[in-house]
Amino acid sequence: MMLRKVTKVIEPEATSDGAGVKLKRSIATQTLDYLDPFLLFDHFGSENPDDYIAGFPFHPHRGIETVTYMLAGAVKHRDSSGNSGIIKAGDVQWMTAGGGIMHEEMPELEGGRLDGFQLWVNLPAHLKMSKPRYQEINAENIPAIEKDDGVRIRVIAGTVDEVQGSVTGIAAAPTYLDVFVPATTSFNHPIPAGHTAFAYAYASAGTFVVISDNEGNWIAAPHLVVFGDGDAVQITTSADDLRFLLVSGQPLNEPVARYGPFVMNTEAEIEQALLDLRRGTFVR
Repeated sequence: MMLRKVTKVIEPEATSDGAGVKLKRSIATQTLDYLDPFLLFDHFGSENPDDYIAGFPFHPHRGIETVTYMLAGAVKHRDSSGNSGIIKAGDVQWMTAGGGIMHEEMPELEGGRLDGFQLWVNLPAHLKMSKPRYQEINAENIPAIEKDDGVRIRVIAGTVDEVQGSVTGIAAAPTYLDVFVPATTSFNHPIPAGHTAFAYAYASAGTFVVISDNEGNWIAAPHLVVFGDGDAVQITTSADDLRFLLVSGQPLNEPVARYGPFVMNTEAEIEQALLDLRRGTFVR
């Protein structure tokens, strides 16, 4: 088994999105624009309501999937198809926008901490105009594994020790794990060769090392680590515990044309999306 080497270490950039939600962005920046098939990765987290209360009012998506995973607080969502609900701590929503959907995500808090992540996953050309759908999984329905060494894994997508994650039927064949590793402990996980893979360390009082070919890079959270190709990743903690996301997926190797919340294969398809939006024919 060949361990994957680290090819990039990304320090998240402070930015804002929606109606002014403050967040840290690691993919869709000048440093890392696109990590096929992943188009965007954001971490939002604050105890100050001014940083998040304006939320993400109604906005369109086409050609992608958006993945919202909550750590703390709650977000209410609704869309142009009449779907609505509340995503709470530990819940995940995997939304396939397909050919077009309008939706909003608004915090349900008047105070307290809101914390979570949003990932955008590209859709292959033959699914970009598919019918929108949701996979909304409550926290209690996400499998959790605890190993003898204290490592704990929530399996959102993919497979760990023959335990299948809650989200299935995604074109990119993704892995999405939320992992806790105690101090001075190693975590190993196989990832299919050829798949894109990254880890996002989001909670640690110390540093962690990503080992490959007997070399290590000591890294402090919050950082995103991009892996090269191989069969597995290995992450070892220092004197402190670590929580991180491990995400992988099959690259599409297709042309990417993007304009805000629209991601298609050609500029003509982007122009069509904008025309549909102006004509009121956007929602499919």
